[in-house]
Amino acid sequence: MWILLAVASALCLGFYDVFKKLSVAGNNVLVVLFLNTLFSSLLMAPVIIVGLADGYIGLGGTLTGHFRIMVKALIVLSSWLLGYFSIKHLPLTVAGPVNASRPVMVLVGAILIYGERLNAWQWGGVALGFFSLFFISRIGMKEGRGTGEGRWVLMAVGAAFMGAVSALYDKWLLGRYEPLEVQAWYSFYQFVIMGITIALILRGHRMRGEAVTPFRWRWTILFISLFLTAADIAYFYALSLPGAMIAVVSMIRRGSVVVSFFYGVIALRERHVRAKLIDLCVLIAGLALLVIGSM
Repeated sequence: MWILLAVASALCLGFYDVFKKLSVAGNNVLVVLFLNTLFSSLLMAPVIIVGLADGYIGLGGTLTGHFRIMVKALIVLSSWLLGYFSIKHLPLTVAGPVNASRPVMVLVGAILIYGERLNAWQWGGVALGFFSLFFISRIGMKEGRGTGEGRWVLMAVGAAFMGAVSALYDKWLLGRYEPLEVQAWYSFYQFVIMGITIALILRGHRMRGEAVTPFRWRWTILFISLFLTAADIAYFYALSLPGAMIAVVSMIRRGSVVVSFFYGVIALRERHVRAKLIDLCVLIAGLALLVIGSM
């Protein structure tokens, strides 16, 4: 069951990446991110409201639980900030596979922290994941030469690293709290922290007299939150099930690159398609081995 939930989460993440790309193109990234946190928190608000109506403050009824979720919100927001700026400037066919390197980082943490052990099939999938990461990084640096995209590739890598930290922390959190409760409260704290952050940044821009990228409303912004919320619900429930392995779930979720890849090729007509298609096939083969080894 947790494998199917991980696959469903991957599909939703693929559409999330596409709508994110459409939303931030030529737009104010910080405002788009803030609206994403707002809509996500509103979608999960009923969980908090029902609990408060019953006199329950949530997350074990302690301030410690809320502090732990605030830490998660800070980790995720740092990953999002790096990820949103990188995807604004990078081709989807580069940003997606770089983000797909996250499971490799999660794997190391899962083995060292949680003592997870992979079978031969799963190790084969991970090996192909490593090769895919190396291959796409070469393509990304090639496209970045002379265009200033090198720093955006580094930002994408930073976003993947913080995302891996978040995934490992999720495994720990979901061993202590209910999935919907974790998602609802972390969405709320994300909204609060992002609201404070964007207010301080915009105030700094005004004080220095710096120009700010104008914001344009697009309906794709709402779809970012819808698909992200659906992806997270499936993800949190997958991790909460007995026997779920964070290293495998994280790798399967990176299959989201399939959706964004074909959108980048068909709709955006991005470059170096043949080389990127080879990388995608390697990644899909790795994901297939992981699924087979986990069944």
